[in-house]
Amino acid sequence: MKQGFELDLDLGKRHIVIQRRYEALGAFNDLLIAIWFLIGSFFFLNESLVEDGTWLFIAGSAQLLIKPFIKLASLVHVGRAAPKRN
Repeated sequence: MKQGFELDLDLGKRHIVIQRRYEALGAFNDLLIAIWFLIGSFFFLNESLVEDGTWLFIAGSAQLLIKPFIKLASLVHVGRAAPKRN
């Protein structure tokens, strides 16, 4: 019986490329969320733009829902691309 934690990594180039694409997609999604919330916050400083600001907050909140789907898609895709063990 082995003691401790053993990590056996066999990452192919394809695995890394897929992982990095999902990381880039997640970072872009996070950037858009920040933009919607920042602009929406400024819109709340002007009474005539409050409704538009509210819509930006709704858009940012909807994108927060996208985050776990990007992560799940990444896990599934990377899992399928991982080298098979015999």
